[in-house]
Amino acid sequence: MARATRPLERAIRALAAGLERSKRPSMIIGGVAVIARGVPRLTRDVDAAVMGEATDLDQLLAALATQAIRPRIEDAIAFARESLVLLLRHEPSGVDVDVSLAWLPFEVEALAEAELIDLGRFQVRAARAEDLVIYKALAWRPQDQQDVERLLALHGAGMDLARVRRVVRELALAIDEPDRAPAVERLILDIVKSKATRRRAPAGSKRPLARPRKR
Repeated sequence: MARATRPLERAIRALAAGLERSKRPSMIIGGVAVIARGVPRLTRDVDAAVMGEATDLDQLLAALATQAIRPRIEDAIAFARESLVLLLRHEPSGVDVDVSLAWLPFEVEALAEAELIDLGRFQVRAARAEDLVIYKALAWRPQDQQDVERLLALHGAGMDLARVRRVVRELALAIDEPDRAPAVERLILDIVKSKATRRRAPAGSKRPLARPRKR
């Protein structure tokens, strides 16, 4: 990573080490994971997801504290039990760290399928591109929409788009956002059409089967 992002790199390394120490299924999500999947963008914080079931929050905080990651609000555990997110900070770098507690079936599946990804000089366990699309479809801020578009452009051919559509539809209904699934569908179709257009050769541009050899 460039010099300007070294505090972020230190926070990512610390979080990865703390999560490893916790022994709980976990993965990096959010902007850092999007970057790890090849999308150029900026981010100032680090997001992760940890299996919610059977996770003792005091033990998780103790594991993260060994890497100087500690709560940035009072009553962080009480807040996490209500909102399903621990609001933390890597104190040496000052970088905020949000650790979500994963309970939804798609999150449990995403944790099981997370992959080790190179991120500069080290590796992180990050969510798959298609799971990041689903996470981003839930948040759906302008940056999330850009991330979805770029992830689809880069990785759409390797995604299970039927699963993405199904899960987004289910979650959109659950959060009472009926317009969300059609919006994601439009992005998927736009990317598919764009790629099909680029693959289609212009009329009259047939290339020779072989170049004539020079004598």
